[in-house]
Amino acid sequence: MAFDLPKESRKSMNSFANIRKVAFLGDYLPRKCGIATFTHDLRTSISEKFPDIESFVVPVNDLPEGYDYPGEVRFEFFENDLDSYRRTADYLNFNNVDVVCLQHEYGIYGGPAGSFILPLLRDLRIPIVTTLHTVLQKPNTDQRRVLRELSRLSSRMVVMSERGKKMLQEIYDIPEDKIDLIPHGIPDVPFVDPNFFKDQFGVEGKHVLLTFGLLSPNKGIEFVLRALPEIVKEFPKLVYLVLGATHPNLIRENGETYRLSLERIVQDLGIKRHVSFYNRFVDLEELKNFLGVADIYVTPYLNAAQITSGTLAYAVGSGKAVISTPYWHAEELLADDRGILVPFSDSAALAREIIGLLKDETRLHAMRKHAYMYGRDMIWSRAAELYVESFEKARANPANQPARRQGVRTLEEERLELPQLRLDHLVEMTDSTGIFQHAVFSLPDFTHGYCTDDNARALIATILFEETDCAEPKLKKLERTYASFLQHAFDTKTKRFRNFMGFDRHWLEEAGSGDSQARALWALGTCVGRSRQRDLQVWAAQLFEKALPPLLDLNTPRSWAFALLGIYEYFRLFNGDRMVAQARDTFTQRLIDLYEKNATDDWPWFDETVSYANARLPQVLILGGRWAANPRAYEIGLRSLRWLVSVQTSPTGHFRPVGSNGFYPRGGVRADYDQQPIEAHGTVSACLEAYRSTNDVFWHDQARMAFEWFLGRNDLGLALYDPKTGGCCDGLHVDRVNANQGAESTLAYLIALAEMELLENDLKAFQKPREQESDLFEVKDLSPV
Repeated sequence: MAFDLPKESRKSMNSFANIRKVAFLGDYLPRKCGIATFTHDLRTSISEKFPDIESFVVPVNDLPEGYDYPGEVRFEFFENDLDSYRRTADYLNFNNVDVVCLQHEYGIYGGPAGSFILPLLRDLRIPIVTTLHTVLQKPNTDQRRVLRELSRLSSRMVVMSERGKKMLQEIYDIPEDKIDLIPHGIPDVPFVDPNFFKDQFGVEGKHVLLTFGLLSPNKGIEFVLRALPEIVKEFPKLVYLVLGATHPNLIRENGETYRLSLERIVQDLGIKRHVSFYNRFVDLEELKNFLGVADIYVTPYLNAAQITSGTLAYAVGSGKAVISTPYWHAEELLADDRGILVPFSDSAALAREIIGLLKDETRLHAMRKHAYMYGRDMIWSRAAELYVESFEKARANPANQPARRQGVRTLEEERLELPQLRLDHLVEMTDSTGIFQHAVFSLPDFTHGYCTDDNARALIATILFEETDCAEPKLKKLERTYASFLQHAFDTKTKRFRNFMGFDRHWLEEAGSGDSQARALWALGTCVGRSRQRDLQVWAAQLFEKALPPLLDLNTPRSWAFALLGIYEYFRLFNGDRMVAQARDTFTQRLIDLYEKNATDDWPWFDETVSYANARLPQVLILGGRWAANPRAYEIGLRSLRWLVSVQTSPTGHFRPVGSNGFYPRGGVRADYDQQPIEAHGTVSACLEAYRSTNDVFWHDQARMAFEWFLGRNDLGLALYDPKTGGCCDGLHVDRVNANQGAESTLAYLIALAEMELLENDLKAFQKPREQESDLFEVKDLSPV
């Protein structure tokens, strides 16, 4: 299929008078990734084809220090700095840009599913042409929401394949007349016999296979290596070139583990003289030479759901004979005898087809010629024409450009400004063993030692801090310290956690309370579901499996709730675990039964007293409705939480938790003091969960009100947190703040802050006028009237 301009829309190179300045947004060289190369090549081709069009680049940085960019880069923003996205929108609006050309891939922007890019686009008063480098067939809720909002904000949507165009229409409901099909651009190279280049690489007289691109485990190179012993029996002079640096993200997470595993396979198979690894990121001229020397290009990718492959486009356009697994882009580009498809993960099939093609020179040459001729419609100069035509459509059809909000927001629309996350006090309270339980003022109190309860809380906190991209350099060490404490606390004989440990590091009991057991499980589940440290996830999953069964013998509702919180966190990664699902259903049914036994119309609660950690009970039932499709749990959770927040609201409208000095018995007088930070934190968590499941702003307001208790919106009008250190006082007495800053209170504040920050970032990313919110969120408000 050709991708030429329609005759009626072809224009001379000087006729694009409406396009004077274009800004390119996305990754950019020298960042090492395919999109960076694409953005560079697209901008270069447009500048060469249309010299009267001024252009500049605004890249997104994944590193705090950024990159040594070339002169065309005029402004930068940072992947996880939401404010920098808004500053970028202001910069573009002030610079008389005619069109913004955005490169989109979920993983290069911050926020859930890359949602941080949306506020930037929403604040622009410029037509946007978005190129989609990924189109998912089965998007999750966030991914679908982001792409549909991206389409709403963009004047044109560009895809690189017919399948991508069809998926946008059928899966995301994007109209066909908004979509432009423009192939992945390729360099314009002559059709040259591979033997012309072989002396440059010292491989004259040899057959050459080539795979290039950033290395990562999904590339499937190991299956080509395992095919080589069979191939070299037929062609003993064959060499396989693997060109490309390991993907930078993989380097940061796992180092060179994947490349070393490939080298071990080569060693084990005895094929060292047939394989050459080029561990570097090459420029275009060098890449042309590598492509030129190859007799066959191989893409053994392992995942069918790849809508675009720049490396495959380059190989086809260079006139290479290609053997590939049948991922989506390969099925399209290699149709009509332009290449050969083999099953995924099938070394035998790769060997068979490579041998067959090398033996059939007539077929190999015809395949090369078919590929090269097809690629003439993909060269960068042709792609530049198509992109500028798309820019013209975006400028010429203002109806396609959505109306944008101006930069004035009322206080009602503005989200809560949160305190800066400070971990100084947390670090001060932690030694090489774990976090101390108590403090005398802000000084760690060695007298009472440590406990599993607080180290479990601290592990949860540090994992959430990771999600907020906290810059604390000691964060990973803290996380591992708290994990080590839980590991040591677990008694392998009794399958229970010990709780209290003296400053001398001797345990003070054989087994801790039920709450401490369940809270430890909660921390382990959080580690499994959220930690960015792979080894900690594996450790936590194994310990979670051992620790869960004994919890079924516990008979306290708070313990059941803490265990359920751990289970739902665990399900973020392993939601198919049947044993854990059975435990979830057991705990949930116990809470439902307890509620139905004790609740009345004027006392919709689980037992005879509103005591401690109260909001956790409705929270886990709301989770049960949301994730376990349990409508009765959901109904009880929302009803009991609505009643609880009414009980915890003062006559003047601020948060007033039930005091620990007497609690609130049915038919009795509720205690107003002492007010504990864990009640504020629990209410924040539960209300945020209710908000996520209903999208009812009432719950967001309640979460904000409970959080502001820490900041001074309380009965005494006094802040409990220390803005300089992140420490938090131990509670409110009737006449004063308890000035001690123990672990439980400090962690209650810090975790509540992290949870608020994560949600606020999400809300800013998806922020729209309130009258449009129902279009943005798919979940309806199911809370009872």
